[in-house]
Amino acid sequence: MRKHVNTILATAEPSGQLEALERLMRQAQELDIQAVAILGNLAARSLSPRDYGRFFSLLAQSRLPTFYVPGPEDGPLALYLQEAAQIEVIYPYLHGVHGTFALAPGYVVFTGMGGAITDDPQQAREEQESLRYPAWEVVYRLKFLSELKDYEKVFLFHTPPYHKGFHESGSPTLAELIKSYSPRLVLVSGPERKRELLGTSAVVAPGSLASGEYSIIDLQHQTVEGRTL
Repeated sequence: MRKHVNTILATAEPSGQLEALERLMRQAQELDIQAVAILGNLAARSLSPRDYGRFFSLLAQSRLPTFYVPGPEDGPLALYLQEAAQIEVIYPYLHGVHGTFALAPGYVVFTGMGGAITDDPQQAREEQESLRYPAWEVVYRLKFLSELKDYEKVFLFHTPPYHKGFHESGSPTLAELIKSYSPRLVLVSGPERKRELLGTSAVVAPGSLASGEYSIIDLQHQTVEGRTL
């Protein structure tokens, strides 16, 4: 039986850097962690379906519960979903949580939404050349959380919520969503490592794997330790 999830290895923007991902998964096997979280962009735009399969196979090497969402450059969505669906049958501890959720040991629910999330009603939803979603869709997809009130929550988004610590590029709708459900941890992508509090939620940009960066996060104490490959 797996331990209660408390310590999480998290990173963002692998961008198809398979060698870096392989090194990270080797390190994950040696660390005292209970889960892995990866934020897109997962794959380079030039990746073929076979290379996408290689990415997920490397991700499985930690043999830990692993949760991930795609980034804006991981379109078309159909290709991502096809490869994820196949690999998750082989490795059931891998969990794509793009617009859905997965449960981790110890009454912890991981959920989120990948791609770019926009509050601009003029920007169309997109799942081919890139991934982009209206913020209201995220609110709708995550409304199941009202049925999981007793679960500790971890959110995965490529787009950060609006927060003065993350400047003005974040989503006000995501900020309100976080305040409504009070997740213990919100993982977001970003150009540099950051940790900010939004209400009682720790909002963390864990660093870019393409730059060799990742973070070890203590869920209970909401502390973050930045590391480099």
